Formats: sequence, C-alpha cells, structure tokens
Amino acid sequence: MNKNVNEKDGVVIEGEVEEEQSLKTIATVVYALQAVSFFIGITFIAGVIVNYMKKTAVEGTWLESHFRWQIRTFWFSVLWSIIGFVLVFVLIGYLVLAVDALWVIYRIARGWLNLSEGKAMYQE
Repeated sequence: MNKNVNEKDGVVIEGEVEEEQSLKTIATVVYALQAVSFFIGITFIAGVIVNYMKKTAVEGTWLESHFRWQIRTFWFSVLWSIIGFVLVFVLIGYLVLAVDALWVIYRIARGWLNLSEGKAMYQE
C-alpha cells in the first residue's frame, strides 16, 4: 500500500494515494460519459449524477476543479441546447446548437487532457 505524507499535519496516511487515483478514475469516466453522450444522450445525465454523488469526496483536492468543470459543462450545455431548440423555428437555433456541440467537445478535450497531466482546471 502506498503511503503519503499529509503536508498539513506531517502524518503518514495510508490509502490517500489510492483514494486520489480512484477519484481521478471517476473523473475520467465522467469525461468518457460526456463524450459518449454525442451518441447516447443519457450518458451526459449519468455523468453529472456521478459528479454530484462524489462531489464531497473531492473537496479540497485538485480534482475538485475537474468536477466543477464537468458540472458547469453539463448545465451550460443544457441551457444553450434549450435556447437552440427554441430558436430552431427562426433558423438561428441550428447555429446555436452547432456552437454548443463544439463548445462541449472543447470542454471535454481540455478537461481530459488536463486530468491526464495531473493539472487542475482553474489555475490561480
């Protein structure tokens, strides 16, 4: 079992590395669910449900930024999809939906790349 030193207390904590790896795997799965949603839409909802279920587990870690990124991707995409569908009747909705799809692809790609490199999404 890996050991990690808690910087705050200087105490050796067993299992912390495994927990972080497990949470990183969950974030990876959510990015995959978001990507698959272009073919099977319900996976987008499944991904955000996983985010909300595990949100407290990532609080205070660099992975918290990925969960926030994924949740915001979901909700803003839902907002722009609704606006796009309403505007389809005046034809501009198709453009809104296309831009929304491209934006979601960008968010998935950028998030997944940062996750694989061990980087937080929001640099301070």
